[in-house]
Amino acid sequence: MQLVVKFLYVEARSGLVLGLTTATISFISYSTVMGIVGGGGVGDFAIRYGYQRFETEIMVFTIIIMIILVQMIQFTGSRLSHWLDRRS
Repeated sequence: MQLVVKFLYVEARSGLVLGLTTATISFISYSTVMGIVGGGGVGDFAIRYGYQRFETEIMVFTIIIMIILVQMIQFTGSRLSHWLDRRS
């Protein structure tokens, strides 16, 4: 148990955070695409209220919000991973 907690976990923390960051961003992108094909959510909102009603401002605002959200998650995950990595 000490081998796992004091060595393996400490060495793997950085990679685990990066993997979680990637999975979270992929989940956001897949949920947006599912909204486009009828699953509801942000993609559905952008298509229904922005594209189909010709309200470009709503569509652009929704896209900008999604880009900002993904960039914040990526930045936070990268910084946390770098902070947890004791080798550098």
